[in-house]
Amino acid sequence: MTSVAVVAHARKQLGDGLPALRRSLERRGFDTPIWHEVQKSKQAPKRVEKALAAGADLVFVWGGDGTVQRCIDVMAGTDATLAILPAGTANLLANNLGIPADLEAAVDIGLHGARRRLDTGTVNGEHFAVMAGCGLDARMIGDADRSLKDRWGRAAYVWTGARNLRATAVRGTIRIDGELWFSGELSCVLVGNVGSLFGGMTVFEDARPDDGRLDVGVVTATGVTAWMRAFGRLATGNPERSPFVRTTVARRIDVRLDHSLLYELDGGARSETRKLKIKVRPASMSIAVPAP
Repeated sequence: MTSVAVVAHARKQLGDGLPALRRSLERRGFDTPIWHEVQKSKQAPKRVEKALAAGADLVFVWGGDGTVQRCIDVMAGTDATLAILPAGTANLLANNLGIPADLEAAVDIGLHGARRRLDTGTVNGEHFAVMAGCGLDARMIGDADRSLKDRWGRAAYVWTGARNLRATAVRGTIRIDGELWFSGELSCVLVGNVGSLFGGMTVFEDARPDDGRLDVGVVTATGVTAWMRAFGRLATGNPERSPFVRTTVARRIDVRLDHSLLYELDGGARSETRKLKIKVRPASMSIAVPAP
């Protein structure tokens, strides 16, 4: 018998809200789910731990990519399944997995959909399922505060990204599976577990979240003109054809920077650092997805 839990970011909205989720689960025979609501995504991990300790083997996560990432950080390596209720701004993981922003459909996927074992990555020990990086992407995410996202939605990232196109590059090195792969000035390092990242744009065309590898890109563009040329290639699905972009795949990535930069994972900004240790954890996460 499935034991259902709900971990919900109470400030996020999907459909008719959390009361509608309760009614939806009741209609399907789950009238007393383990229920936790949080006001901030960073409060979610402790609630997930409590739900798992209480015996939950299916955890519905109501929120955006940041809330989902916090829950995955706890659930990776367990036998419990995570079901996404995409109530965020971008919902990148849900979009990549074909989970719609429709409450009833997402609940059905959680209860009756397929169970897919996906890879996760770790950045300095913290799990992610979509992407991680430093440089432009992290500044773009860090500058898009809640009020800006609430007002403008995804367009908030366009605004904050444009503001940061003139940021100076920093010198750094990138080792791929122990071998030196890049050394020089860089403006962005991006690691993806899935292909579609910003606004549905395909950054890593061949990326799969269950191939045991992470896709890696480094951008050397500085200034508006160079970034527009890089984005032009990105929009056509050929970022590797840009003189400002290099890509590869890896199981382990070690980034060393001369100056500290913000980094991000799955849309959540983290503090500045000069070192990123990134690894793949194959098939470490069970997620409910649409049945084939």
